Amino acid sequence: MATTTATPDVVLILAPFGRDAPLSARALRDVATTKICEDVDELCRELPGASAAIITQEALTVTSLRTLAIALRAQPGWSDLPLIVFTAAQNPTAYRRSVEALATLGNVTELERPVHPITLVSAIRAAIRARHRQYEMRELIKDMETALHQRDEFLAILGHELRNPLGAIANAVELAQRRSSDAPGEISIIRRQVLVLSRLVNDLLDVSRVTSGKVVLVRDRVDVVELVERLVGEAGADARREQIHLSLTSDPGPLYVVGDQVRLEQVFNNLLGNALKYTPARGRIEVAIVHDGSDVRVHVRDSGVGIPGDALPHIFDLFAQADMTIDRARGGMGIGLTLVRTLVELHGGRVAARSPGPGQGSEFTVTLPLSAEVAARAEAPVDAAPALGGRRLLLIEDNIDNRNSLRALLEELGHVVAVARDGVEGVAVAIATAPEVALVDIGLPELDGYQVAQRVRAALGHRVRLIALTGYGLPEDIRRARAAGFDAHLVKPVDVRTLERLLLADPQPAD
Repeated sequence: MATTTATPDVVLILAPFGRDAPLSARALRDVATTKICEDVDELCRELPGASAAIITQEALTVTSLRTLAIALRAQPGWSDLPLIVFTAAQNPTAYRRSVEALATLGNVTELERPVHPITLVSAIRAAIRARHRQYEMRELIKDMETALHQRDEFLAILGHELRNPLGAIANAVELAQRRSSDAPGEISIIRRQVLVLSRLVNDLLDVSRVTSGKVVLVRDRVDVVELVERLVGEAGADARREQIHLSLTSDPGPLYVVGDQVRLEQVFNNLLGNALKYTPARGRIEVAIVHDGSDVRVHVRDSGVGIPGDALPHIFDLFAQADMTIDRARGGMGIGLTLVRTLVELHGGRVAARSPGPGQGSEFTVTLPLSAEVAARAEAPVDAAPALGGRRLLLIEDNIDNRNSLRALLEELGHVVAVARDGVEGVAVAIATAPEVALVDIGLPELDGYQVAQRVRAALGHRVRLIALTGYGLPEDIRRARAAGFDAHLVKPVDVRTLERLLLADPQPAD
């Protein structure tokens, strides 16, 4: 619970004419500390420490009103300083004009002269009580900000600790499948569940970024037709295994949007994954890409469990789920659709859901604005990754299972791999052997990965390609890796195809 620090209550008084200032101060001597201000500039300087302010109508000139308005606008969000204005019945027009202007900016109470001391004391006590509630709100906000910061730190550490074992498992599974075309079915099960766990970890970290407004898009031109066709193709094996008919229809492409390809993949993978999860065997999933004027619409329809009418308006809310039965057979945390909505809106688009009701399927529609550019960018054909071989690699990793499994996988791909167990050893081996590519864990003992990158880059320049291999995947982690000299940043468990592309890339030219 928030606690409010005890501070003396200060009432500011701006009454430049007559005896209003000393009389008010005398009436309030047992209620609060008073400070008589010489002019509006002094009053504005004292506003941050004040509990209330008394202003006479005569002080509200056009100039002073403008100065006071600027100061009131600068108050923090929790603050609404109580203002008490002494008015004069003999000049109601001037008073009304001043107070109406001030009332739009502050918490104004008017007291008509002559003001009885009991009336003034009562008004100030009420104002101070209101101010104390604002102080309590300020402390609550501070506590919430602290709690959110602690949550984000905990989730980042949790993500790192979960990704390390997931990385080792994913490497071992990939290695087993590459070594044997007759790998048992259990290996495929493990691989699928590792992917599920990886997505859950990513969703947990992403929801932290979403709720704190820290999602950063890396924008480029993305062909929605190519992206969705690829994702549907990748989902085909899961659909066949579950005996679900998955189909795709599309208007002619390319249909370009300006967006973050990774985040858009996350959107459509989430919708496809939900459709597969909630559609029973022998059901249907239909994906349609439609060119609609200046927009592109992607429909994902399924014949699955549907959405109850009372749940439909809340389906994109955080932690909301239409099906919360005790068996939890379909899993999920109620995070994915919140991420979908947020990411689509960050791209200037919108997402909608509809369903006739339980047992009658559902449809999700993502609408994105097309790129304003008319000329289509020439795209190089995407071929299968060529066979690798011959790269001299250095793997710096302190986790023994990750180190051994990734080393074996890289050697299976045809590379010569040296290893180091900590940052100091890693720098020494890198300088002695000058590898073509160094894969560097960030959370290393002795020297962390950032320090390793800086020292290797200083010694070898751009003759070595540096790839961060880590369980930390927040935007600030990526920026810090770039600043330290890394060429790329991969989050565990690593996608082998992505790693292959990076290993094939040419080193940066020398400085």
